[in-house]
Amino acid sequence: MTPSKLKTAVLALMATIFTFSLIMFPEEAFEASIRGLNMWWEVVFPSLLPFFIICEMLIGFGVVKFIGVLLEPLMRPLFRVPGAGGFVWAMGIASGFPAGAKLTARLRQEGQLTRNEAERLVSFTNSSNPLFIFGAVSIGFFYNPHLGVILALSHYCGNFLVGLTMRFYGEDRREKRTKNKQTSLLKAAFHALHETRIKENRPIGKLLGDSVMSSIQTLLMIGGFIILFSVVNKLLYLLHITSFVSQIVQAIFSLFGLSASLSIPFISGLFEITLGSQMISQVPHVPTIEQAVLVSFILAFNGFSVQAQVASILAQTDIRFKPFFFARLLHGIYASTIAFLLWPLLYEHFFKNGETLHSLPVFKSGSQSITLLHWFENNGPFITICALVVYLFLYARRSFPERIR
Repeated sequence: MTPSKLKTAVLALMATIFTFSLIMFPEEAFEASIRGLNMWWEVVFPSLLPFFIICEMLIGFGVVKFIGVLLEPLMRPLFRVPGAGGFVWAMGIASGFPAGAKLTARLRQEGQLTRNEAERLVSFTNSSNPLFIFGAVSIGFFYNPHLGVILALSHYCGNFLVGLTMRFYGEDRREKRTKNKQTSLLKAAFHALHETRIKENRPIGKLLGDSVMSSIQTLLMIGGFIILFSVVNKLLYLLHITSFVSQIVQAIFSLFGLSASLSIPFISGLFEITLGSQMISQVPHVPTIEQAVLVSFILAFNGFSVQAQVASILAQTDIRFKPFFFARLLHGIYASTIAFLLWPLLYEHFFKNGETLHSLPVFKSGSQSITLLHWFENNGPFITICALVVYLFLYARRSFPERIR
């Protein structure tokens, strides 16, 4: 049997098993899908939609070009990507995954990146946002705001190291660029901004409508993947596949001196980081340093759910997924190693008592994070429904312009 036919048989078998599993466990699958849906429409959709729309507008108005010219002297030597990559990196950190992949694909479609540059850029710009690390994981799951400092430092420092490592990936014919000695950097950036705006033929209203539709379409796709992998993760547990794989993971954990009871939560985190982080935080009688190391790894790995979202976004371009997957493994190794090294230097030295949120009378940043998360949970569904209504109106207006005026 040829590899192509073998791949076809494996995919067909997996789809068949998944279908029969849904029939065997309908109630559990329904509960898992509801959990994924709640996560999407309460937090993911309302938190990412403004970033996506604003980024589309900034690209259309040429602001990204402006920032790209200014940051070229920094991003090119460090990461071998254009200066526009600095904008993608910052927005990826602020809004969380998969914003970095979305913006990288958009810049590739605009012709501002070569394929190798895009593959380097997406490898280190797809990260978790600070709200999730501090609010959801460290405070919401562990009730330990100090842990968020370790997780954030390991996550973003690891991302930086991934960017430095991936700079050696691939060759570019467009590496050498002519330098204009007579024109200042600021003037060149403004010239690029003006040229981009002139070339943009769409009126502001059309650009805004396109930004809204493109952003909501991407978020609908993201929601589908979140729900799908929430169900897949549950079915793997019910079919005892997770417990079987955990035997292998336990053997690997024993080499590093990690507790065997963390194996199943770790596997769940490889599929979906929110569930995995929560399960790891609930394992009793385990040293916190082990929990921090494993959570750092799965945050950096992104989980197969986020990776599937990224793969779907990259499929719209010629950007290959393999470098991104390799970078996720690399980021996981870097982040978990940094967390292990920072623990005695930072956590045990400055936070000896390891106070939890319950023992702290006042913790301003923690309370702000919790308040923001509660705000999303209470108001997120309303924002999602309103945005979907706007999307349906714009879609109907473009599909049937003669009926809707």
